[in-house]
Amino acid sequence: MSADRRAVFLDYTSLDLGDLDFKALEQQFSDLTLYGATASEQVVERLQGVQVAISNKVSLTAETLKACPDLKLILIAATGTNNVDLAAARAQGITVCNCQGYGTPSVAQHTLMLLLALATRLPDYQKAIADGQWQRSKQFCLLDFPIVELEGKTLGLLGHGELGSAVARLAEAFGMRVLLGQLPGRPPRADRLALDELLPQIDALTLHCPLNEHTRNMIGARELALLKPSAFVVNTARGGMIDEQALADALRRGHLAGAATDVLSVEPPVNGNPLLADDIPRLIITPHSAWGSREARQRIVGQLSENASGFFAGAPQRVVS
Repeated sequence: MSADRRAVFLDYTSLDLGDLDFKALEQQFSDLTLYGATASEQVVERLQGVQVAISNKVSLTAETLKACPDLKLILIAATGTNNVDLAAARAQGITVCNCQGYGTPSVAQHTLMLLLALATRLPDYQKAIADGQWQRSKQFCLLDFPIVELEGKTLGLLGHGELGSAVARLAEAFGMRVLLGQLPGRPPRADRLALDELLPQIDALTLHCPLNEHTRNMIGARELALLKPSAFVVNTARGGMIDEQALADALRRGHLAGAATDVLSVEPPVNGNPLLADDIPRLIITPHSAWGSREARQRIVGQLSENASGFFAGAPQRVVS
């Protein structure tokens, strides 16, 4: 192993819960140092004399990169690249690789789980039992909350890449009809419906597209009003694509049958969020956990290893800069 293959993982506990195998990754380097977390003021010091930086969410700015002249490779332990100044890395001759498609099964099943929980009113029935309502029932069952079958309903998808396609297959297995929506900022396609045409037709809407200047707040008060009052909205993509105040207002008015989100516009929501209010009915929030199965996280480790191996072999993979 060459001596110039020193690597530092700046925030490995954002990925590892003590259940991952790092052997394949460790074998790519002469030395791999694992830091559970790294504060911004510690980054430069920890990357001195290091050729490979591995980061999930730790920011690598132009100033940081300039202060780390030995860096040759940055491995992002995620798909998003917003924590790395790609232009600065390119100018400095640093290759940047990310991970892709690792969470498809995990996020797809989470999406259907949220949709099923809304359709079956799972949180309401759980609370009813906790409150003793079933125990006091005069009959064998409690059916206070209307249950909806997915079979025969129409699902609208915004984003039909690898993840959206996986969700579509699962939805079709439940007997749903799937319609595809046209994403703002992209060329029109014959198999995509404009939002104003899509939204009134569907019984559920799920989002599987990137957050960018075109998709930010693309589902606002006007778009929510186009949905049926019986419709569900599920977002396991990125926060910020749905106007959170508008969604909270629509649920309070009873316009929607329910909504679920795994993402918020700012994470963690240290300064609060309109969707965290305790008076919003039929809302499920999960803490950006859809991607986090052990299998998905182990795939990230595998892709990090592949990206490092490819770089050292002269054939880098998943290059973003």
